[in-house]
Amino acid sequence: MRVVSLCPSLTELVFDLGRGDSLVGRTKFCVHPADRVGAVPSMGGTKNPRIDRIVAARPDLVLLNEEENRREDAEALHAAGVACHVSFPKTALDTAAMVRAIGDALDARDAAGRIAADIESRHARVRAEAAARAPVRWAYLIWRDPWMAVSGDTFVSALLEDAGGVNVFATRDVRYPTVTPEELAAAEPARVLLSSEPFPFADRHADELAALTGLPRDRFRLVDGELLSWHGSRTAAGIDYAGALMAGD
Repeated sequence: MRVVSLCPSLTELVFDLGRGDSLVGRTKFCVHPADRVGAVPSMGGTKNPRIDRIVAARPDLVLLNEEENRREDAEALHAAGVACHVSFPKTALDTAAMVRAIGDALDARDAAGRIAADIESRHARVRAEAAARAPVRWAYLIWRDPWMAVSGDTFVSALLEDAGGVNVFATRDVRYPTVTPEELAAAEPARVLLSSEPFPFADRHADELAALTGLPRDRFRLVDGELLSWHGSRTAAGIDYAGALMAGD
């Protein structure tokens, strides 16, 4: 089978399913596994893939994500006669189901079953642990200038909520709302999580936000955005990571 993946977390999943040798194309943002992905030809970005290159590679299947990739690119591939698998998991359990579905498509059912079962097992354990703790109010920022957070309609939010968190911007009507320092301060989160991606937050940004909001500096924490937002084989570790963040570890 010949496969093109247009989503970084799905590229990693293909390798973890033992089907890395089937990949004939990826995006320039597909960086894991670092020791193997470089051998796969790059075919543009997630938002601007080279459709001509993809079609010329004669893939049997193209893997896309509804949020990472554009509908018009999926439609162009379909018009060219290329089979596509489009997914959009919003929770850990959605991800387990997606892993099984992609495992079916790639004839990697056993490996997919092991990854999915690991996700489901860790999810159940972290939820049980969270039930024994007081909930933690948090905000998760993904961008600076303007400051942007995640709403409740996101994979990140679901992962942290399952771990015992309460998203202070959960009810915003867009998935990634712009927020002001004043709004962040008024929401009074116990933890402000600053993601490593898509904006690479650093300690100086935590210092800046603490000064702008008046919130104590120790409420701000730099976090691994890949663990908290990549849905696929990385999700199992992400569940434990979310649990540790909400437990204060």
